[in-house]
Amino acid sequence: MDAHAHVYTLDMPMLDSAWHKPPADAPIEAYLKALDQAGVHFGVLAAASMYGDYNDYMLEALKASKRLRATVIVDPDIDPSALRALDQAGVVGVRLQFRNVDTPPDISSYSYQRLFRRIADIGWHVQLHDEGWRLQDYIKHLVDAGPRLVIDHMGRPPAPDGLEAEGFREVLRAVDKGNAWVKLSGGFRLGDPEFVGQVANTLLKHAGTERLLWGSDWPFAAFEDSMTYEGAIELYRRFVPDAETRRAIDQTALRFYFS
Repeated sequence: MDAHAHVYTLDMPMLDSAWHKPPADAPIEAYLKALDQAGVHFGVLAAASMYGDYNDYMLEALKASKRLRATVIVDPDIDPSALRALDQAGVVGVRLQFRNVDTPPDISSYSYQRLFRRIADIGWHVQLHDEGWRLQDYIKHLVDAGPRLVIDHMGRPPAPDGLEAEGFREVLRAVDKGNAWVKLSGGFRLGDPEFVGQVANTLLKHAGTERLLWGSDWPFAAFEDSMTYEGAIELYRRFVPDAETRRAIDQTALRFYFS
C-alpha cells in the first residue's frame, strides 16, 4: 500500500511560483505500472503543489482505477457541494503544502477553520507538509479543529538534532492525542541516511504501526535522476526491516484510505 505519490503531465497549468519543474510526464499509466511491478496493490495520490488547485488530472486517475484515492489542494472558500462531489469521486483529504511558501496562510482564520470543520464532517483528513521547524505553527490549530491529520515525510525534522526540535516534538504530541498519523515517506529528501533511520525508528517506537503510513513519493520530484520505485521500497525495508511490522503499517493505510 503506497500512501504518497503524484501524477502529472507537462502540459498541465503550472503556478508561476512552482518550486520545481518536472523534466518529464508522470502519467497515471506509469504509476500503475510501477505499482504492478513492485507488487503494490493500492495507491494514494497527493496533490502536487506545482499545479495549485488544478486537480483535474488526479480526478481522471480516480476514474481510471479503483485502486487509487487522492488528496486535493482547494481554496478554503470552496463550496460544500464541490467537496461532496470530490468525495464521490474518491478524494479523501485536502493537502496543505506550505513548504517553499514564504508566507503561509493563517490557518487559524475563519475561512480555514470552516474548511477544516467541513473536512471533518465528511470524514476526510488534512495532509500537512512543511519544514519541521514550522509544523508547531499549524498542528495545534488542526488538532483543535477536528479533522484527522496526516503529516508528510516524517515531519521533516532538521538534522542533526531534529529529534529534539519543537516541531518534531509537536508531531509526537499530536500522535499521542490519537487523531494524527505520520508518513514514512521522502526519507531520501531528509539528508544523512543514518539520521533518517533514527527518525524512522523514533516514530516507530512512539507511534507504532497504528499511526504510521508508508509512501514512495513517486515520481520523486527533484530527485528523478537518483530515485526509483525499487529504491523507495528498499529504503522502507531498511527503516522497517521486520516484514510483519511493514505488513501492519500497510494494513493501517488500507483502513485509513479505503474503509
